[in-house]
This record gives sequence, structure tokens and C-alpha cells, in this order.
Amino acid sequence: MSLYTYIVANLLFPLHEWLKGHTTVAIRKQMDESQWWAAETLRELQLQRLRSLLTLAGQHVPYYRDLFGRIGFDPATVSRLEDLGRVPLLDKADIRAGVEHFKADNAEGLARFNTGGSSGQPLIFFIGKQRVSHDVAAKWRATRWWGVDIGDPEVVIWGSPIEHSRQDRIKQIRDCLLRTELLPAFEMSTEKLDQFVDEIRRRRPRMLFGYPSALSYIARHAAQKGIRLDELGIKVAFVTSEKLYDEQRDVIQRVFACPVANGYGGRDAGFIAHECPSGGMHLTAEDLIVEIVSPEGEVLPAGMSGEIVVTHLATSDFPFIRYRTGDVGVLDSKPCACGRGLPLLREVQGRTTDFILAADGTVMHGLALIYTVRDLPGVEQFKIIQHTRELVEVLLVTGPQFDSASCKRIEVDYRRRLGHSVEILIRQVKEIDPEKSGKYRYVVSKIS
Repeated sequence: MSLYTYIVANLLFPLHEWLKGHTTVAIRKQMDESQWWAAETLRELQLQRLRSLLTLAGQHVPYYRDLFGRIGFDPATVSRLEDLGRVPLLDKADIRAGVEHFKADNAEGLARFNTGGSSGQPLIFFIGKQRVSHDVAAKWRATRWWGVDIGDPEVVIWGSPIEHSRQDRIKQIRDCLLRTELLPAFEMSTEKLDQFVDEIRRRRPRMLFGYPSALSYIARHAAQKGIRLDELGIKVAFVTSEKLYDEQRDVIQRVFACPVANGYGGRDAGFIAHECPSGGMHLTAEDLIVEIVSPEGEVLPAGMSGEIVVTHLATSDFPFIRYRTGDVGVLDSKPCACGRGLPLLREVQGRTTDFILAADGTVMHGLALIYTVRDLPGVEQFKIIQHTRELVEVLLVTGPQFDSASCKRIEVDYRRRLGHSVEILIRQVKEIDPEKSGKYRYVVSKIS
């Protein structure tokens, strides 16, 4: 660790978190210890925190106060983790139907957030400082597994307008101090790819962070042009937000000459799991209870595939209890070779988006179109299909708030991104069916 990184990780970043009212540093130190606990000890911690969360939710959160009264559920009777199954599953639709009812009556300083949109169902929700502190601490711990730390030079290939719209002076100064460079991932034209490669070579980062599709695209571009990126000293490439495919891992590792660390989570569900150097996808068990559930709502054992359901134990301000992520996964009952007691997620299926092609041949990340649709009033579900360079179809399931102005906004924004000659066909439908495989895809490009 360099002297600068040591100062940032041990002085500047802790000061930053303290000024924001976060307890990140203390939580991360606790997690550094608890990751080595035995599985049974971790389960006992989960049970204590679960009982506390359910008690606070029943006392202060209108939705759960009403729900617990209606089903006759008493949090004081929870004596084992399996008792959580007595609480009904939580859908995104439940939150959208009454978001204010999920706020605790004693909550302070809640911040408004949106989901990334890859689920096809835009969701508005709120997060308190406790939840932020735990999520940042979990990510920080996992980062340190790979021999890097906050303050090491980092290049982030990302596409969220949340990050890109908040580049005010304070955040610019913070990113500069933390040595983080944020590059927009939406457009993947040859010119942009050249710029990404040049910037990575100039920065010589210790770590990369981004979508696996974007990082693999950059890697392939550099390899095709004969530009070496394997001598920059990059220690690790962190990827998240999409399914990581084997061929993506292979090309990233080969071109950047570093391991790939897969991560799984979301703004809504939290920092769920992260890969360690031994290859285990560890669940953040101190903060999360993860269940695998059948379509009928039955909790499935390790080794069986089902929907990933998450209970975030640091969300008493705005509880996520038995929250259906919409993703499909498999838990693993085997311990990891690294020796950590944290349980393992064997596999995640889903959360994948496609690239799309503009009329002039520019390759763009599918999220560039998702973000336009997801925040429009009245949009309940969507699917974007690119048939040709000149035709894009948008399927929408809408409510009464959706109007002609929203249609116009989609058309204008998509033509600005894809080309003014592109036809944008918007169709309002009653429902959107999954693919033949049973999986949902929300950006589908039919152009090879």
C-alpha cells in the first residue's frame, strides 16, 4: 500500500464518512472480524438482527404494522431464521403501490433512490444512513480482499445518470482525492473505445470497476488494435450489474492481466455477494438473509434453483423484508477454500442487458435506452426491441399517469442517441411476456 492510499483509506475517507453521519469505518472493522466466524455464529448474529428489524418494522412502519396485525405475526415469537418464512414475500409492486407506507414514522434523513431499470420495473424507494453505512462497509471489505483499497487509482466504466448528473464541485474534489476516474459506459463507438483505452493507459489504475459487457468490449477493442494493457499493473477488475459470462471473464483477464472479481447486488436489495480470490461468491451474511424461493413461494435448499429473495437487516427506516429481486440463483452448501464462514452463492442467472447499434454504427450500452423509460410517470413495465438500425420498438405497460408527452420524450431522446432517421415504434400493451426460456430480457437487439 502506498503512503497516499494509506492516508486516504485511514484518514480522508473515514473523515468523509463521519462528516456524512455514517458509521462505515466501525462496521467494516466489525465485518473484517465476523467474516472468519463459524457459520453457526453468523446465523446467531442474523437471528438477533432479524428479530430487531421485525420488531422495529412492526412498531414504526405503517405497511408492516398493518401486515403483522392482519396475519397475526408477532416478531417476539421469532426464535429461528426459518420463522422469517411466516412473513409474506415483498414485491416491487407492493412498494410502488404505497411507497410512503414503507417509511418508518421515526425515520430521519432518508434519501430517494431508483433501481437501475434492468428489471424492467422502475422502482422508487428510500434509504437511511444506517443502510448506506452497511452497504459501503460491505463493498469496502470485499475490495480489500483483492489487495487494493480506497485511495488506489481506479477507473470506473459506468452508465448510471445518478453518478453522471451529480458531478458538482464537491464530488469532483472527492473523486480526485480518492483517485477515482468515472468514464461513461453508454456509447461504445470506435472513437470512444480509443478514448477509454487511452485513459486507462494514462491513469495506470490499480483497479477497474464496471459492467462486464463494457470492460470486455474495451478489452476486445484493445486486443484487436494490438494495444497492450497487460503491463499497467492492474490488480483486479471488479464487475457487477450484469451476468458475468465465461468468455467475458476470459478476455478481461487475458487483456488486462488481472483477475476478475464478480459482484452481485443492487440499489434496492443491497450489496448481496462478492467473489473472493479463492473463487467463492460470498454473501454479506452480517447484513443480509438470502433465500431461494420456488414459484409457489416455497423456500428451497442449497443446490436448487429459484428466485433470490433478500431481507436486508439494516433497513429499519425503509424495510426490505423478503424482497423478491426477480433474479434466479442457487445457494452453495460447501465452504470456501479461503476459510471465511460467509455462506456462498453458487450462481446468479439474469440481470443481463444487450448492446444496441445506432444508425451510424455506434455501439451503445442497452442501459442508455433503459434510463429514459424507467423514470417516466406511469411506466410499470417495458421492453425495448431493436429490429434493425432504423427501427426500434418500445413495449410499455402503463398506468393513468402516462401521457403523450412521455411518448414524445422517448422518441426525442432515442433519436438523439440512435439517429434522427430511426423510427421509434411505441406500443402500449396489457402485459409483456417472458422469453421462451422463461427469462425476461428488457433490451433485445436482433442485429448481429
